[in-house]
Amino acid sequence: MRTDRDRRRFYAAGWLISAGVMAVTFRMWQLHVREVEQRAEEAERTRDEAAQRRAMEERLRIARELHDSLTHSISVIQVQAGVAVHLARKRGEDIPPALLAIQEAGADAVRELRATLSVLRSEEDGDGSGLSQLDSLVARARAGGLPVTMTVTGAERPLPPEVDQAAYRIVQEALTNVSRHAGGACASVHLHYTPETLSIQVDDDGKATATGTGTRSSGPGLGLVGMRERVTALGGRLQAGPQGGGFQVRAELPARAPS
Repeated sequence: MRTDRDRRRFYAAGWLISAGVMAVTFRMWQLHVREVEQRAEEAERTRDEAAQRRAMEERLRIARELHDSLTHSISVIQVQAGVAVHLARKRGEDIPPALLAIQEAGADAVRELRATLSVLRSEEDGDGSGLSQLDSLVARARAGGLPVTMTVTGAERPLPPEVDQAAYRIVQEALTNVSRHAGGACASVHLHYTPETLSIQVDDDGKATATGTGTRSSGPGLGLVGMRERVTALGGRLQAGPQGGGFQVRAELPARAPS
């Protein structure tokens, strides 16, 4: 009897020791898995930081190149236009509207370039162009000889900064295309606000031409490619092509900030 009792105690002790070893082994395995996960997270974070650093270096390189190549040229254009305006006024001559448009466009280009450079040099969006400057854009287009009408429907409201800037750029590029490739055309800009989206439609009644890199009849130029990239990046839709004897650009952008 005593031998059986000792044997049972021995088995019980063995099971207890085995359970303890298993518990310790499982705990060590958990710690090992956690350490591996932490290493993986750290490696991923390091890769992200390296990628962000490379992206920032590239942004700074682009900013420097833009500053060196464009700022001086635009400033020269603006100064020359200003001199021409001053001389015309001094002689009592009428100042051509196109010259005033060049002067104003030069000042606007300098401002926009500085805003773009500030965005490239920082992680946050700067005070770039937005729909608040749309009236000035339309006024410059009219001064440059392009008849433009603009209508806004729906409940106008503030938009997320990236949507606001993209909407301005779409209208700007569309009107630029009309001026370049549809001489003598009239253009109309229509913005429509809904609770979820902002629709932008720019129409013209000019015929597409086959000159320059922005040929509208045979395919999209770089401006249309840039518009499409902006809209796609925001999760919107863009349609551009001949419409009713002219050309139409229609974009739909999400008008709510991501939650």
